[in-house]
Amino acid sequence: MSNFVEIRPRELKPALLELDGISRTTIEAHYRLYQGYVTKRNEILGLLPGVDLGAANQAYSELRSLKVELTFAVGGIKNHEIYFEHLGGEGGDPDDAIAVLIERDFGSADAWRADLRATGMAGRGWAWTAYDWDEGRLFNYIGDAQNTFPVWNATPLVALDVYEHAYFLDYQTDRAAYIDAFLRNLDWHVVNHWVEAYRIPME
Repeated sequence: MSNFVEIRPRELKPALLELDGISRTTIEAHYRLYQGYVTKRNEILGLLPGVDLGAANQAYSELRSLKVELTFAVGGIKNHEIYFEHLGGEGGDPDDAIAVLIERDFGSADAWRADLRATGMAGRGWAWTAYDWDEGRLFNYIGDAQNTFPVWNATPLVALDVYEHAYFLDYQTDRAAYIDAFLRNLDWHVVNHWVEAYRIPME
């Protein structure tokens, strides 16, 4: 682990400071949280080379503590990089490749939205639309924390943050109104770029 490379936070896109229904204040605070995950990831990876591997155990050990928190930090980085990258668009109905996938796997854009809204209301931290490579279809998954309920061999294409930090300044406890604002700001061009880049099959 001594040869790890420190990473830096990705730059915040200017468009994210002018979203419809999600304030600049919220985005700036949210971005600082993401920066904190990057800092913590770098810090933990710097500490791991000095850990006594022979003392590792599942009840409590320094290795266990650091590696559990590393998964939380790395999850926080990756989830937020998806979240910030695909905001700043005009929302509306999906188009192009992602529209085909949603129509195929949910029946309609309205059915997908209804299911994602409900998933977001049911989750404690995240809701993701991901392509499951084993089942060959899209599904809306719940994640209660940055590092819980990961689905192996599934690629997230939409990442809806439903932690209170994502909406409390703008909506207090009205999570449903925030989810509607999130959907109004999705950039389907970005999502379609991911579908193409990951070579997700359309049939």
